[in-house]
Amino acid sequence: MSRREIDLSSVDARPETKFVMSGETSIAYQVFGRGDQDLLYVPGIISHLEAQWDDPEAKGFLLDLSRHYRVIMIDKRGQGMSDRIDGATTLEERIDDLRAVMEATASTVVNIFAISEGGPVSLLFAATYPERVKRLILFGAMAKFWGSADYPYMAPIESMQQSIDTIASNWGRGHFAERAGPIPTEAFRRPMLARLERMACSPAAIRKFLAANSLIDVRPILPEIRQECLVIQRRHDRMVGCGNGRYLADRIVQATYLELPGTAHLPQYDDWSAIIAASVQFTGQAKDQSSKTRVLDRKLCTALFTDMVGSTRHLAEIGDHAWRSMLDQHDAIVMPLVLSHHGRVIKHTGDGVLAIFDGPVRALQCALTMVEQLKTIKLSIRAGLHVGEVVFRGDDVTGIAVNIAARVMDQAESGEVLMTKTIKDLTGGSQMRFESVGDRVLKGLKEPYELFRHCGAD
Repeated sequence: MSRREIDLSSVDARPETKFVMSGETSIAYQVFGRGDQDLLYVPGIISHLEAQWDDPEAKGFLLDLSRHYRVIMIDKRGQGMSDRIDGATTLEERIDDLRAVMEATASTVVNIFAISEGGPVSLLFAATYPERVKRLILFGAMAKFWGSADYPYMAPIESMQQSIDTIASNWGRGHFAERAGPIPTEAFRRPMLARLERMACSPAAIRKFLAANSLIDVRPILPEIRQECLVIQRRHDRMVGCGNGRYLADRIVQATYLELPGTAHLPQYDDWSAIIAASVQFTGQAKDQSSKTRVLDRKLCTALFTDMVGSTRHLAEIGDHAWRSMLDQHDAIVMPLVLSHHGRVIKHTGDGVLAIFDGPVRALQCALTMVEQLKTIKLSIRAGLHVGEVVFRGDDVTGIAVNIAARVMDQAESGEVLMTKTIKDLTGGSQMRFESVGDRVLKGLKEPYELFRHCGAD
């Protein structure tokens, strides 16, 4: 796609809505603006590319952004102009959508402006594809969608079902979207916000989105964010309190926290000029090239270790020639499976493999399928999974995440796939169910890790 300037100076001008395939799903996007830098605009809970241009405040805010950036804006899957979907969506699928839109717009590297639940999505994207993200701007974002004893900044998880029922039963009347606006909300805005809700998705769909969001928890990956990050929070935000922004800023290595007056959860309401000014200043700063090198040689990955159970006994029983044949059959099953789940086999360990994946759901699905398919050749394996930062050294990878995955595998029984809590926390929307197998002491690590096994799907 051409990077020519897209002029929106005309009063009635609107960017063209285009589509790109992300897997089997059509994702809608718009591109506009005349800046030298690309800004990927990641929406929150409500998304409709064309309807938001009917809102004078939203249009003004976007036009102001377009004076400084080439803005790339998407409708998330399941909402707006993008394909409706059956069920919920995972963080993993949503970062796939961001990557697909970047490729469709010939964007190699972006700054990200993420709103609300778009924050966790963007954090995962930045950690997984550090070479694609310059800087992050998180507005009214959170690390975890529902509160808990160790995260008291959102509504408690105990009230989740009641909250979802209330939102879904009132969906399409503007009540939810109105909470995202300033106080007071003028009477003329209610019909417009109600229309935005109806166009974004149905009551049943918002129920599924909120249920999937209840599983969002990106706290474990915050230390892995290497990009500079500007966390912007309105002091009296009625939907996402200041504690969320402060939590993010305290745990992201290169984060700056900016707290502004106002009550609106969405940036286009209250005074947006301060947001634009802070964003432009932040993204215009000279970048430390030494930090770029550190970002590019490491990234967030899911590490999978497998091990053939009883390999020494098998070798003794069947002999070298038959064992080599067994290994060939193993590889003929494992290698295509890893590739089909967007993974890469890093090395063979003699009686197993180390593979890495861009997403935890695909890694887990690959491991579970691997266990079942290897049974067909009477080969039993065990597997361990962990998400974390890995360091690339040529064709090899190192890092504590790799070591943890190996130690988790050591705890697994024959035919079992075990994983850390980090894996479970990043599979929100996948409809997978897990059960804890308790805290385990992993060799060489000081603190015990709570491990989980997969126990079906909803």
